[in-house]
Amino acid sequence: MIKISHAVAVTLLASMGSLGLFGGTAFADPETTRAVPEEPASCCAKPQITIRGEGIFAATPDVMRLNAGVEVRRPTAGAAFTEARKVAATLTQVLIAAGIAAKDLRTNQLSLGPEYETYPKVSGYRAAQGVEAVVRDIESADRVVDAVAAVGEDVRLNGLSFEVSDTRAALEAARDAAFKDARARARQYAKLAGRALGRALTINEENVVRNPPAMAGAMFAEKSSISPGQQNISVDVLVSYELK
Repeated sequence: MIKISHAVAVTLLASMGSLGLFGGTAFADPETTRAVPEEPASCCAKPQITIRGEGIFAATPDVMRLNAGVEVRRPTAGAAFTEARKVAATLTQVLIAAGIAAKDLRTNQLSLGPEYETYPKVSGYRAAQGVEAVVRDIESADRVVDAVAAVGEDVRLNGLSFEVSDTRAALEAARDAAFKDARARARQYAKLAGRALGRALTINEENVVRNPPAMAGAMFAEKSSISPGQQNISVDVLVSYELK
């Protein structure tokens, strides 16, 4: 029998282990194996700048929406409702005669209810019927309003509003202005940072706002008492640019 001292056995086992003779993984040389940290993804990203641009285009409305109607008070509900319907039919005929197409007339209110002298004592009944008329010829607005008022004391004018019937051209102009605004701002910041502005990387349209026009405008002031004013259509765009 061969006897091996304890010190020699330890040395032999260590050598065999380092050679992988026990089926395990050999111990790596600490001098030749080093952990290489991964480079952060941001190290290779190209510098860029993101800027918001705003574009505004003032368009002149070409459509007026007139809210009118009739309001009648009679001792009985049936009498009030019948008279209201009669006057409303007259109002509709007057609007058509003033140049409003039948398809541009819409009933937007119909009501009937009691009125009280001292509750629960009924003093009479009130009936109302409303109509919205779309006036597509702005220059005829005064004539239409005068025709409605001439129907009689039961007629009510409940307000009007203006709008741009086709906003496509106005939106295109607002988008052009928004993009030019974003590029001008980005170019200024790039210059301040000592960089040159590169190509657009991303473009996102955000807010599209149609501001209601003013109720008066100098454009029609001399020949009409009703003026459409102007409607501001604004677009916000968020653009990211590459910096060189």
